Amino acid sequence: MNNKLIKVHPDDNVAVALVDLWQGDKIEFEGEQLIILADVQAKHKIALTKLNAGDKIYMYGVLVGKATSEIEKGGKLATTNVKHEASTTTAKTETVSWTAPDVSRWKDKHFMGYHRKDGQVGTANIWLFFPLVFCENRNVELLKDVFEKELSFHKSTRQRQLLRNLIRGNDIEISEEEEEEKEIFENIEVKFITHQGGCGGIRQDSVSLSKLLAGYVNNPNVAGATVLSLGCQNLQIDIFKKAMNDINPNLDKPVLIYEQQQMGTIDEMLNKIIIESFEEIKKANTIRREPAPLSKLKLGLECGGSDGFSGISANPALGYASDMLSALGGSPILSEFPELCGVEQELVNRCVDDEKAERFLQLMRAYEDAAEAAGSGFDMNPSPGNIKDGLITDAMKSAGAAKKGGTSPIQDILDYGEYVTKPGLNLLCTPGNDVESTTAMVGSGANIVVFTTGLGTPTGNPIAPVIKLSSNTEMARRMPDIIDLDAGDVIRGEKTIQEMGEVLFDYIVKVASGEITSKADQNNQDDFIPWKRGVSL
Repeated sequence: MNNKLIKVHPDDNVAVALVDLWQGDKIEFEGEQLIILADVQAKHKIALTKLNAGDKIYMYGVLVGKATSEIEKGGKLATTNVKHEASTTTAKTETVSWTAPDVSRWKDKHFMGYHRKDGQVGTANIWLFFPLVFCENRNVELLKDVFEKELSFHKSTRQRQLLRNLIRGNDIEISEEEEEEKEIFENIEVKFITHQGGCGGIRQDSVSLSKLLAGYVNNPNVAGATVLSLGCQNLQIDIFKKAMNDINPNLDKPVLIYEQQQMGTIDEMLNKIIIESFEEIKKANTIRREPAPLSKLKLGLECGGSDGFSGISANPALGYASDMLSALGGSPILSEFPELCGVEQELVNRCVDDEKAERFLQLMRAYEDAAEAAGSGFDMNPSPGNIKDGLITDAMKSAGAAKKGGTSPIQDILDYGEYVTKPGLNLLCTPGNDVESTTAMVGSGANIVVFTTGLGTPTGNPIAPVIKLSSNTEMARRMPDIIDLDAGDVIRGEKTIQEMGEVLFDYIVKVASGEITSKADQNNQDDFIPWKRGVSL
């Protein structure tokens, strides 16, 4: 690697270390010599000019912090000398023009998907079991044990086989023959969701959960669902049915709903559920993959375990792929509102009209006000791992995270639980929490997700494939069991953002077609966490 530093935007007054640097190192940078004043790990930031206490710090061309003490030119930025600072945005100031990427090579391409009667197309074919209330979690777990063992949807894990051999006193080496288990169905998977909601909190949280669950039923990756209700909970069956009708009045999928308090014993209820669900699962197994235009893809844009390279390799590469999908008529979804703090003006100016710009600002203000009322704020968003690897303020983290959304016009602004209906980039109000955000995007219609990471995270989803894109090669090599693609070539200067974005886009199409199984799906990583916005009562 020839370059040791990179300045992301011409207006920046800091640079990112691409390799470890040591006190006293002399680097030729932008036509002059820069002396490094302290040991600096790769991914961390170095001042390109002297900063006095109170001076503003710019990265990605936006305000990302303020110096709290003097930082000499060549000095390292850290939490001890920098604090969060972000620009304020009150209204749309211009309409940003957009030059779409050249997607002529993909114009006539398709993916192989599962066509639904409402025109949506799935990248998977799932029969989904879930409860309306946490009281039914145990029954869902019982059903999961029965279906997974008898249908062999998930082969025995290597850890189960290891324990089995230990119990039997056998050699602990696991044979490949023992791993093989025959699956009953070829075209359908059965997945199970549990959660801690549906009762005990404010009524608004139950309504919010009903919208999320209805979105999962409506997601094109789902062929049908089995729903368990206790009967007395806040999230009543009629509330759930209303949520389904609001999202799709013409929903034409089998949805089997059972209320335990009306059905007698647990055995009687479970037996009925198994018999009736099995019949519908057999029917869903007859659905086959067929060609579909790439415009039918709704792509969730997620990042988690981010590092100081995420915003200059993996995130902008995903942003380019997002722009490609927008140009082809598909629907990328950018969420994690706490991680858009400081870049609101750019996003507002990309909104297609003033109404959407104002709604985005209203949702951001309401969310930040709620965080502050709880004694926190967006400035508390960076995790210890983020900070350790160079993301020392929320605005710095946000400026890099927003790169996942590319540069295309923002066609719609959605609150949590609302469903994507418009082609082009959609902004969805969710927490920055990885799983809560991914859960929400899939509930809003994402049929595939790309998840960028710099530190490594195993997050997946029960019904949508989640592709992991690493920001750096070191982590990709250390955790090959969870990483699908590596954007480290961008850091080394071996690929441009455009080239990496095109590689990623081709990979997305292959996963959507079932040609490649994402690592998260290989690991049966089915994470599901609804956003609980209220208090428990």
